[in-house]
Amino acid sequence: MAADLKARPRPVGATAVLGRTGFPHVTSATKGEIDIVTGASQPGFNPLDLLYASLSACLVLSARIAASQMGILDRITEITADVTGEKASEGPSRVQTFNIAFSIKGDLDEETRLKIAHAAEEICTVSNTIRGTPEFSTVISG
Repeated sequence: MAADLKARPRPVGATAVLGRTGFPHVTSATKGEIDIVTGASQPGFNPLDLLYASLSACLVLSARIAASQMGILDRITEITADVTGEKASEGPSRVQTFNIAFSIKGDLDEETRLKIAHAAEEICTVSNTIRGTPEFSTVISG
């Protein structure tokens, strides 16, 4: 019988700090840092880019998990998820449509690629969260 190995949980979360001027500086629970940009030609990430980045990274990781569960990971050479979106034209400001372009390279047929992509969307915590209706618990201080 195999030992029940559990990975140590990774601390999660992020804190954004913004002064009277400038841009937000974000620090993750593991002390990763990123500066947010908002200019159209500024290189870097804006808040929507981070949303798309989270979804794309989660999908490729989940696709790898799916391929592993299917016993075909050794046939994959590269997985790419290009994520963009379209904002809603009415109502509150939000992304109405996520456009996901998967590329799954390796010795696979189209049916297998499709199965991996669909499984990835079901495994991915970010896609599951976006599809759901998460609650917001907000605390305000001075």
